Amino acid sequence: MSIQEKGNISIHTENIFPIIKKFLYSDNEIFLRELVSNAVDAVQKIKRLGSLGQFNGEVGQPLVQVAVDKEAKTITISDNGLGMTAEEIKKYINQVAFSGASEFVEKFKDAKDANEIIGKFGLGFYSAFMVADLVEIQTLSYQDGSEPARWVCDGSTEFEITEGTKTTRGTDIILHVNKDSEEFLEESKLQEILDKYAKFLPVPIKFGTKTQSIEDGVDEEGKAKYNDVEVDNIINTTNPIWTKAPADLSDEDYLNFYRELYPFSEEPLFWIHLNVDYPFNLTGVLYFPKLKNDFEMQRNKIKLYSRQVFITDEVKDIVPEFLMLLHGVIDSPDIPLNVSRSFLQADSNVKKINNYITKKVADKLAELFAKDRKAYEDKWKDIGIFVKYGMISEEKFYDKAKDFALLGNTKNELFTLPEYKEKVAPLQTDKNGSVVYLYTNDASKQDAFIQSANKKDYDVLVLDSPIDNHFINQLEQKLEKTSIKRVDSSVADKLIEKDEVNEHVLSEDQVKEVTEIFQKAITKPGMQVEIVALNPDELPVTITMDEFMRRMKDMAAMGGGMGFYGQMPDSYKVAINGNHKLVSKILKAEGEEQSNLAKQAVDLALLAQGMLTGAELTAFVSRSVELI
Repeated sequence: MSIQEKGNISIHTENIFPIIKKFLYSDNEIFLRELVSNAVDAVQKIKRLGSLGQFNGEVGQPLVQVAVDKEAKTITISDNGLGMTAEEIKKYINQVAFSGASEFVEKFKDAKDANEIIGKFGLGFYSAFMVADLVEIQTLSYQDGSEPARWVCDGSTEFEITEGTKTTRGTDIILHVNKDSEEFLEESKLQEILDKYAKFLPVPIKFGTKTQSIEDGVDEEGKAKYNDVEVDNIINTTNPIWTKAPADLSDEDYLNFYRELYPFSEEPLFWIHLNVDYPFNLTGVLYFPKLKNDFEMQRNKIKLYSRQVFITDEVKDIVPEFLMLLHGVIDSPDIPLNVSRSFLQADSNVKKINNYITKKVADKLAELFAKDRKAYEDKWKDIGIFVKYGMISEEKFYDKAKDFALLGNTKNELFTLPEYKEKVAPLQTDKNGSVVYLYTNDASKQDAFIQSANKKDYDVLVLDSPIDNHFINQLEQKLEKTSIKRVDSSVADKLIEKDEVNEHVLSEDQVKEVTEIFQKAITKPGMQVEIVALNPDELPVTITMDEFMRRMKDMAAMGGGMGFYGQMPDSYKVAINGNHKLVSKILKAEGEEQSNLAKQAVDLALLAQGMLTGAELTAFVSRSVELI
């Protein structure tokens, strides 16, 4: 029987193809993803029918092939799957694929993203017209007695169905590439797209051949000989590790997979195998990489798949914000292949997936901490940023992480939050019953302040990562009766307010006189002089910025919504230790000697804070030479 039919695709609008081309143009490489995915589906379906006993023929080795012919300017995608009859072509290609056409035209006049359109309206096949001005289908159905059929369409709404020439079961889609899309006739371009979207598809994808060296006996010296042979260029690994059971995988399997995904990266610290089938389907492997402090650079390293087809590495709504720094793969058939951002934000499965991943990561960290604390502490430098970020941004994560988050001090000791409170409470509780934690964000710069605190047996934490400003605020909100101060926010005696008071050796008149001398010696704006009674061993002059003020300024600098504080001028306290012998010396001196000594003491304090620069530094050096 010869098939011969011409017709019009049944749609209510004539201009569907220009619209497809216009809207999809920005991302036209996805035509290959769509057509290869369809081919894989057809192959999987025949396998399934065979296993269910509904197809008794030879299923054969499943295979999808992509071929390019530069002369003829064609790209062909072939499969040995189900195939179609002429009736099925009419149904699936002419009707189903266009059933949503008029709705599509209405809805996506303003669409920005090809992914929002394709698939949602069964338009996957028609993405072929993004790159082709003529598309041909040659197909032979698996059903007994089927005739081969051919369908051809030139991108108008007219099509033609005739008898085909295919002699084996399956479908060939032949794209006659248009002038604007000739880049897709380059093998390297197609290889790149297949590597991106098809790397882990469950059916082998063949794209031409490649040369491989294989061992072929030995030479006279007994060394191995190699021969170059042409072998099929199979694009993909059909069973990536996330499709296997963790019990069947070794550490080396996980590491090899990581190397395949991220060549040239440092080895990961550890990984988490995700596998859940209720209330949604999700598999995957997430790796904790070694982090640099510029952690913003690390994003977009998690790849999202749907049934092993790559969708995107924009996973912002699926993965909790603080875990965007992880690397790896998530695969969920519950996330449709053609996701738009608004869909992800609104979808309830996505919310559940987000919560599940948070819980899974928290459980893994708790397990590592419980199993081998020493090994966990060794990794803390790298994972601390994740944990702190998570505690700040996810309430549920904070509740679990408070048991395995660590605080490190200047002596390189690490403590859990409860352990640290217990350690410092006896000595570092102020007169109001509040425990005061002291910290440095730059131990070398603030060394003098750290040493002063250590003399009083105070412990000093190191909180110097980009995220610690926010983490400190979080801890103050969460920990009962605890305040946190930077070690240089006041003189050591005043950091933790106690009831005991040091005696002043200066009379009231002398206090007034010293204040005036130092006010004259200070040329910088925003400096408030205060005479304090400290231990005679402490420095004669100490310059500090109030903890609250400095913290607000730090937050403003990081864009933390505190812009108002960022505009305010800096203000500092200049604490003059009235009990220091230099102050007595200044009181006895006169004229220029008196002002020089006061200036020298102030400059030393500025130098200690890294605030002495330019001409003032030069003057200080000259004055120091004269004083020697």
